[in-house]
Amino acid sequence: MRRVVITGAGTINALGHTVSETFEAFREGRCGIGELNIRDVERLSIRIGGQVLDYDPEAHFNRQQIALYDRFTQFTLLAARQAIEQSGLNFDGTLGYDSGVVLGTAAGGTTTWDENYRAVYEEGKNRVHPFVVPKLMNSAAASHVSMEWNLRGPAFTVSTACASSNHAMGQAFQMVRSGMCKAMVTGGSEAMLCFGGIKAWEGLRVMSRDACRPFSANRNGMVQGEGAGVFVFEDYDHARARGAEMLAEVIGFAMSSDASDIVMPSQQGAERAITGALRDARLNPEDVGYINAHGTGTAANDKTESAAVAHAFGHHADRLMMSSTKSMHGHLIGGTGAVELLACIMALKDGVIAPTIGYEEHDPECALDVVPNVAREAKVDVCLSNAFAFGGLNAVIALRRAA
Repeated sequence: MRRVVITGAGTINALGHTVSETFEAFREGRCGIGELNIRDVERLSIRIGGQVLDYDPEAHFNRQQIALYDRFTQFTLLAARQAIEQSGLNFDGTLGYDSGVVLGTAAGGTTTWDENYRAVYEEGKNRVHPFVVPKLMNSAAASHVSMEWNLRGPAFTVSTACASSNHAMGQAFQMVRSGMCKAMVTGGSEAMLCFGGIKAWEGLRVMSRDACRPFSANRNGMVQGEGAGVFVFEDYDHARARGAEMLAEVIGFAMSSDASDIVMPSQQGAERAITGALRDARLNPEDVGYINAHGTGTAANDKTESAAVAHAFGHHADRLMMSSTKSMHGHLIGGTGAVELLACIMALKDGVIAPTIGYEEHDPECALDVVPNVAREAKVDVCLSNAFAFGGLNAVIALRRAA
């Protein structure tokens, strides 16, 4: 079994258009959630979100590309460009055949769906653009990344609701660890902040109208975000031989299914994913210093996740730090695990723990150290990143400080 390291990272999200901007926002505990600027927002009950601001597609893509790239694909390509540039890898030669791309998204081209439903049903048009299908399909971003950087190995998309990115990164990790690939471009993206995307989520009645307050007793729901996070996972020996900077080491991964309810989470399912990741990484509970929580800000998720962590870690749970960065960038649904992995990298590499902002009232059912409101300096050797999705689909990744 080969060791796997992260040699490149990229992002665009409500907190920043780069990793460094996102780290700065994490350190400051800055909130990227605000009033939505989308068409027909006045018809929505939910009018806030973690929207990517000051974004101009024409600054990054030509007219033909914009016609072919949905917003979620654009975000993916920009994040992938950052990650691959940082990694220093060139896939033009034989490495391209030994490398691939696995990405996560829950809904793919939601903006394209929304625009074309309007065109047909509201505006009465009888035709749509011939590239609507390849633009909206969930696998579009993975395909365009593979074509842009000559990634000729495994290339596919994982769609498991809010766990999509963690599942995708877990598959990429296993491919490199097994020796199937030398490098994998992986992560996820989402862009559901359009009228149809928000209106669908309103029906679930799990959305907050004012703020995301994970683990706080007065929390009242989740807030959607958008963006992408993309990483380069690379064989350790390959990275070391070329003198690459290693941001972190991926050391374990586990998945589980609740097999119980389509929307309500299960403590047992979440706990099995956590303990499975510890076993896969050959860790003891006391080895873990920080967990990036799924932490959606809903009543059900936060108390269930807290109970799962408390039971999985036993007495060590009282010494763990666990925060939800969704409080700052919103819930990116299928892309959320990828952006949240950045908080784990910052904890391991820089010794800074991103806070859970918006925390106002202690909840005895969430009685863990959730790093409330202010970032914290702390040396961390190992961390976990949790993702617990609708449908009972759970995925947990374990990382270690690069040696």
